Amino acid sequence: MVKHIKKFAYIIVAVFGIAVSINMFLGPHSIAAGGITGIAIILDYMFEIDRSLTIFIANGLIIAAALIFLGREVFINTVVGALLLPVAIWLIPQITLVEDVMLSVITGSIIIAISASILYANHASTGGTTLPPLILKKYFGISTSIGLLISDGAIILITLRAFGTEPFLYAVLSIAITAIAMNYIESGIRRRKKVYIISEKSETITNEIQSKLERGVTLIPVVGAYERKKKDMIMVTMDSKNYRDLLDIVKENDEDAFMITESVSEVHGKGFTYNSGSV
Repeated sequence: MVKHIKKFAYIIVAVFGIAVSINMFLGPHSIAAGGITGIAIILDYMFEIDRSLTIFIANGLIIAAALIFLGREVFINTVVGALLLPVAIWLIPQITLVEDVMLSVITGSIIIAISASILYANHASTGGTTLPPLILKKYFGISTSIGLLISDGAIILITLRAFGTEPFLYAVLSIAITAIAMNYIESGIRRRKKVYIISEKSETITNEIQSKLERGVTLIPVVGAYERKKKDMIMVTMDSKNYRDLLDIVKENDEDAFMITESVSEVHGKGFTYNSGSV
């Protein structure tokens, strides 16, 4: 129950984040950066059709695809997001929070990227064009950031006719910023450090890593080409926040230790992708 409540809380925060971006940053400057929300901005501008009504009707037709292609869990989460978004659009005031168009585009796009990433991380969407990226990822292995870029790209072409060249170019910029930010969120903030350590005091360093950092350690037998001497090379993977502590441990025990550090975008297994006593 707690897990489901937490998930729906994340979905609610993400949906309201999208609503804030649309009503306070992109919408006031007629930046229709793809998606059903982009269509809603265009119809609002051209025919004065309420944005929340457009989103509600469109999502009602789209969420059925979630059940067909993505299963019951995603369908339920999509229904929640799809029904909540028009409510959020209706509740959030339509005001110009930032007068500068470029700053508005950058801020609004980053907010959408963060919000969409939260939704995707919880196997949810707000319907509309946030749903096709989930389908593309499931069936073709295409990342959600690229999938969103593809699905939104076609829609912003409409803005060229509705608003003219400048808003169209801002919409293109917004989609690019959103895709880049999402790609960073999906891989960049999950980056870990993989460290190889060759030391004469590998046993001591290993014990301190396990006790102080609570990380698992792998010992790899190696042979130095110069001395032909066998020794154990330490391999350890950890969060970046613990890397400085590792450097201190190695320096305190062996200032002559040889270290190689790599950044890795994803780590799966105990202590990283599911619960463990040492995280």
